[in-house]
This record gives sequence, C-alpha cells and structure tokens, in this order.
Amino acid sequence: MQNATRATLETAVQRWLTIVGIGEDGWDGLNSEARQAIESADILFGGVRHLALVPAGAAPRIAWPSPMMLAVQELLTKHRGQQNIVVLASGDPMLHGVGVTLTRELARTEFRVIPQISAFSLVCARMGWPATETGLVSLVNRPIEQLHRHLYPDQRVVVFSEDGATPAAVARMLTSRGYGSSRMCVFESLGGTSEKVIEEAARSWSAERSSDLNAIALLCAADADSMPLSLVPGLPESVFESDGQLTKREVRAITLARLAPLPGQLLWDVGAGSGTIGIEWMRVHPSCSCIAFEERAERAERIQTNAKHLGVPALKVVMGSAPSSFAGMNVPHAIFIGGGLSKDMFEACWDRLASGGRLVANAVTVESEAMLSSLQKLYGGDLTRIQVARAEPVGGMLGWRPFMPITQWAVVKP
Repeated sequence: MQNATRATLETAVQRWLTIVGIGEDGWDGLNSEARQAIESADILFGGVRHLALVPAGAAPRIAWPSPMMLAVQELLTKHRGQQNIVVLASGDPMLHGVGVTLTRELARTEFRVIPQISAFSLVCARMGWPATETGLVSLVNRPIEQLHRHLYPDQRVVVFSEDGATPAAVARMLTSRGYGSSRMCVFESLGGTSEKVIEEAARSWSAERSSDLNAIALLCAADADSMPLSLVPGLPESVFESDGQLTKREVRAITLARLAPLPGQLLWDVGAGSGTIGIEWMRVHPSCSCIAFEERAERAERIQTNAKHLGVPALKVVMGSAPSSFAGMNVPHAIFIGGGLSKDMFEACWDRLASGGRLVANAVTVESEAMLSSLQKLYGGDLTRIQVARAEPVGGMLGWRPFMPITQWAVVKP
C-alpha cells in the first residue's frame, strides 16, 4: 500500500502538462475531469477558437501563433515541470493532433491526456462506416498528393481538411485521377450547433470554398477507364516519368522482396534514377520512409514528381555525389545500390547501415558483376541471376524479347 501511495505521489509531482480535447460543443461537452483541469490551470494554451469555447478564468491564456512550433518548443523548455500547464486541442489530441507533438519526448508520468470524441469517429458515426474499415488522411500542413495512395474502388476515407479550400482541391484531384465518380460528404462545424453537410460527386463539386472547419467523408469510385494501382511492388513502367533509367517491374518486385520493407523503417536508394525502388518501398506502408540520392538535377526533380503522383510526397531527395552526400543523414534499415556501384560506395553504405539491416545491389555490366562476386565472398549473402523476357509481336506471332540479365546481391549486416 505504501509503495502504491508513493508511486501516486511521484506521478502527481511529475505531471505538469494536461492536454484536453474539446469539440464544437465546447464547455458543455466536457466531462468533470476536463473542466477541473482547465479551472486549475496556471497557464492555458490553445488555438483562438479553442480558447473561445471555455469560460473566462484567472489563468492567463496564450493563443498559438502561426506557425506554432517555436511556441511549442518554448512550452516544452521554459515551462517544463515548472507550472500546471493545460493545452486545449481538437477532439482526440493524439489523433493527428498537437498531443502527438507535445508528448513525443516526454515521460508518460509528465502528462495526462483527456480526449474528446474525434472528428474521425464523428464522421464514421454520421456515415455509418465501421471505423476499423475506414482510412484516415490528414491534409493539415501536409501535401494533398498523399491522398493518391488511398484511391481504390469502394475505399472509405475520412480526410481532415487544411481549410475551406481543401474540399474543392480534393474534388479536382479525384477527377484528374479518374475518380470523379467518387461521392464526397463535407461536414462543416462537425459536432456543433451549426453542423452542416454538403454531398456531391467529385466531378460535379461546385463550392469553391467551404467552412474552414470541415472534414470530408470520401467513398471512392473509379471511372470506367481508370486503372487502380496495386500496393504490391512491381508497378508498370508507364506510371513513372523516366529518361529510361528505371528498374524494370519484374526486377523491381524481386528487389523489394529482398529489401523486405517493414513499417517504420528507412531505405536509402543510392543512385535513384527515377525513384522507382524508393517510391514502391514507401507505398508498402504509410510509416515507411526513404531518402533517394541522385547527383543529376533533372533526375532528382523527376523523382519528386513521381513520388507525388504515386502518393508518397514525403520521399526525401538528396541531390549530390554519393557517398559525400550521405553526411548527416539518418541511419537506414535498408540500402539499395542501383547506380554508381564501386568498392568505395559499398563500404560507405555498409558502414552506415544499421546492424541487422539489408543491403541489395543490382549489377548489369560484367565489371560490376565481378565486384559483387568478390564482395559476396567477403561478406556472404546471396547472389541471384535475374533474366526476364517479355513476349512481343514478331510479324503476326509472338516472340520472346529478353532484357539484359541482372546480377543481384542481397546481404544482411550482422
């Protein structure tokens, strides 16, 4: 009992931050714990809209500036452990909310979160959609292109809008991608007394501006001539812009299988060309990330174009000569060497690869193939010869047209 009491007291002493979720129903929608936290605050932080939803009190109020990150850092340094700080946030603060930013580097004994029902849950409830079968995309301070990887027939997606212009921008994007038949329900002031819903097909969306406070329920429907893109690696070459420097789809699928992408892991794509390997790595899971190294400016720009078009705009492109361009980059879990293979390049990659990480290198020339053979003798791993041929017309019949053979080396760092 004494130990339990001591632990409770230690928690009470250490906890200095309370993050309170608040909905459009304001003070009336808060439970007693949330109200008590707000009333006992030494300082109250929040957006102007959030602060206006709670009654005036003795605590000074600080509205977030725009951008707000400097103020967040000041809160976490100047006020950390010193005062009873309360932060107001929208709905569930841990669902694409400020709670994630504030608590990422704090011990769990330093804070408590009192959530309100999220906009995501409210939209699912209004639509009658199972939350576990519904996707969620936040476009708040994030590029709209990330929505591309969620466009599949009959997919249900809830979109958190950046502002009142977002619904019209989403409608235009859907129409341009062959999903103009998709149904859009835009909920304005969700959960408040002035809640309003507008429903229309994407291709006929007429409102250029909605309320700044809105969320979109999207039921995806592909047009008759639209071809959905699989999330399984091996996309057709035709979906990538290229100057011819790209890994063929069959080889790409084999390469990704050996790189073995896992959620939350980082890939270095060295000599990225058109960015095909890094892009397909990131499409496997939303938390996968990639740094593409490319020394030619036009190719670096093309990688970014392909990444946006295929729904992974967060792919980072580093332009410059490798391995000197590796300096300061985060440690990768996997590395693909697709261009510029040399002994020095391999050693630079191997030194930076995380323990247990995977390295895959593809060779086309006799010289680079010989290098992979010698490296395999020193470091182990698997050598594979990949020979692909596609059937193409020969007169009125079909014949096999082979591609150049690929020698692939895959190795795991101890």
